[in-house]
Amino acid sequence: MEQLDQASTLRRMANQMDRGSTAVLERDMEHEKQPSHETPQRTKVLTVTSGKGGVGKTTVSVNLAISLARAGKKVLLFDGDLGLANINVLLGIIPEHNIYEVLKGKKKLQDIIIRTSYGIDIIAGANGISQLANLSDSQRENFLEGLQSLMGYDIMLIDTGAGVGANVIGLVLPADEILVVTTPEPTAITDAYGMIKSVVSHGPGGKIKLIVNRVPDAGEAKMVADRLISISNQFLKARVENLGFIFEESSVQKSIRSQRPYVVLFPNAKSSACIKHIAARLINAPVEEDSAGIYQFFQKMMNFSFRGKDD
Repeated sequence: MEQLDQASTLRRMANQMDRGSTAVLERDMEHEKQPSHETPQRTKVLTVTSGKGGVGKTTVSVNLAISLARAGKKVLLFDGDLGLANINVLLGIIPEHNIYEVLKGKKKLQDIIIRTSYGIDIIAGANGISQLANLSDSQRENFLEGLQSLMGYDIMLIDTGAGVGANVIGLVLPADEILVVTTPEPTAITDAYGMIKSVVSHGPGGKIKLIVNRVPDAGEAKMVADRLISISNQFLKARVENLGFIFEESSVQKSIRSQRPYVVLFPNAKSSACIKHIAARLINAPVEEDSAGIYQFFQKMMNFSFRGKDD
């Protein structure tokens, strides 16, 4: 059976938490990740996107990045939402620099990376991404050379803006895996399908995986996922995998207001168990031989930017 039974897994997690056995849960997460003695693999690039705003995409990105880091991965979280520095807001961080300064030659990439107390590194406020299409040859070469300093990460997680514009699709297509976030709302489902359709039409893209956020119960999450997967297969001939769901809880809103991730502030909440489950599933998936890696990702993204100018 390809898909894990998330509901039963969460019930097991809940029982462990009730017994105060957080050590057991951590052991389970440790059991699911790749052995540390294996030959280091190239960076896996994951893009978190959605068809519309307001579905909790950035909150998912931040908490997923921390969960992956806690499971033993070295994670770089990249804010690809043009002009909206939401990641650093959710983490209560005020960045001094952003990627725009790198593109202008004022800073090097390693100079703008922020090391956080949550075990992840971030590149915040990526409002210079749109400038990549306008770089000179020498600027592009310098930028790509600077990417060599970012090697050594297991995962780069990119939080995109909402919608299906060229700037968003340019970040989505080169990724190894595309995580589409939706909610049970009809408009969110429709727009998530629009994102999947856009990826397929521009293809080939990475593997498409679905996260259903803010669900009241597992039954509704399955219904939404089954519907999107079915129509994507029927009308787009696209294979979409159900990666998991996240419960709607007041703890999520409390964490946003306090500018601290809910996996940190409320580690025993159902939503935290959900995001840990999703992280475990991502870790279990091996990195393909043709995985983009950070360098190849930006190379492909720049090529798409140039094509997009003529479309």
